[in-house]
Amino acid sequence: MEEDLGHFFEQFPNKKREDLIPLLQAIQDEEGYLSEKIISAVGRYLDISTNKIYGVATFYDNFRFTPAGRYHFRVCHGSACHVAGTGMLIRELEKQLKVKDGETDKEGLFSLELVSCIGACGLAPVIEVNDQYYTNVTLDSLKVLIESFREKENSAI
Repeated sequence: MEEDLGHFFEQFPNKKREDLIPLLQAIQDEEGYLSEKIISAVGRYLDISTNKIYGVATFYDNFRFTPAGRYHFRVCHGSACHVAGTGMLIRELEKQLKVKDGETDKEGLFSLELVSCIGACGLAPVIEVNDQYYTNVTLDSLKVLIESFREKENSAI
C-alpha cells in the first residue's frame, strides 16, 4: 500500500504531525475516500497511531471512510437550512435515492451525506453535489436535479 501512496508521501518528506490533515486531504481528493489500508499506511509513514488519525479525521465533516457515489449529495443540516425546510428535502432524497446519511446506493450512483453547515445560510436550503452548490432548493427543484443526473447516466449507456 505504501508504494501506491508514495507520490503523496513525496509531497510531505519531513514526516511531521502537522502534515496529517493536508496529506489526508490530498489522498482523499484523488482516491475519493480514506480506507483502513490508507489510514494504516499514513500512520506508519507519519508514525502516528491509527486511532489518533481516525480521531482527527472524524472530527472534520469533509473526510469520508467509504466510497462516495458518482453523484455525492451533501445536504446542509444547519439551523438556517433546517428552518428553511431541509428536513423535507432529506426525506425526499432518502426516498428517491434509496440511501440514508452516510450511504451509497448499490449501483454506486448516488450517496448522501448530512453536514452541519455549508456556510451559505442566506441561501438556505443548500445542497452540494460534486462541488456544485444548489441554493434555495425546493422539492420541485430537487426532483428536477435528481432526474437530470439519472438522464445523464441513461444517455451515457
